[in-house]
Amino acid sequence: MAQNEPTTLVSPVQHAQAARLGIRLRLPGWMRTILGNRKAAVGVFILAVFVLVAIFAPVIAPGDPNKMVGRPHEAPSAKHIFGTSRQGQDIFTQVVHGARSSLVIGFGTGTVIIMMCIIVGVTAGYVGGFVDELLSLIMNVFLILPGLPLIIVVAGWVQQPGPITVMLVLAFTGWAYGARVLRSQTLILRNSDFVAAARVSGEPWWRIILFEILPNMTSLVASSWIGAVIYVILTEATLSFVGLGNPNAVTWGVTLFWAQNNQALLTGAWWTFVPPGLCIALVGFSLTMINYGIDEITNPRLRGGH
Repeated sequence: MAQNEPTTLVSPVQHAQAARLGIRLRLPGWMRTILGNRKAAVGVFILAVFVLVAIFAPVIAPGDPNKMVGRPHEAPSAKHIFGTSRQGQDIFTQVVHGARSSLVIGFGTGTVIIMMCIIVGVTAGYVGGFVDELLSLIMNVFLILPGLPLIIVVAGWVQQPGPITVMLVLAFTGWAYGARVLRSQTLILRNSDFVAAARVSGEPWWRIILFEILPNMTSLVASSWIGAVIYVILTEATLSFVGLGNPNAVTWGVTLFWAQNNQALLTGAWWTFVPPGLCIALVGFSLTMINYGIDEITNPRLRGGH
């Protein structure tokens, strides 16, 4: 009769380690790579917090952010965590709901910009010839087109310039630099061996761009998208701060506009401009850290301080 095999006991610590290992194994490879970089992991954590706040804004801060709920310029307290504005509005509610508007404007416009960069830049770099010359001419025109004066003109022409107007103008004027960068990289990749093999095998040009060239520019596209999002968030906040946005909208820039308009710095009401300004800085910092992390992952010479 065969002897009974010994029973292996698993300690709670080993079980927890196995569970964490299982979680890591279920993560996609690119996510494990990004989270394995300290800078990128810090940026992802900070950005994830703001994204969750934006998603659950009605739950975190229910109510109308423009509604008068207290005395004017009431200091932070248990009732109003970030105090109130000159109009008696709750600053915490405005900051939480402003996260949704500011992130939607930043991510939405940044995505539109990078799509235009890909369509124009990669097409010009791969097709070449007359198409490249024509698209390069358009890129050069938009590179010298001043975005801020154009937005000022549009703001004076539109009666109520809201976030949608700012998004359209920023997307219209902010794609040329990224398209120029992607075009330069495409010029290098179009002469590579794998692209030549795909061309000889009869692959159409659009399939070569989508499945051969773009996958080899993932890090560059991601960095360009992050740069576009940072540019849009900061520009929207700046335009709203100087009064070129819709003063009735709820964004971090509009909150800063009302704080400046009500002379919060002179009256000592620091709680009306510090929270939205800190949120803008933290989002920009998180995206910058993610960008630095991507650079270190894709460029081994940047790892370990080399």
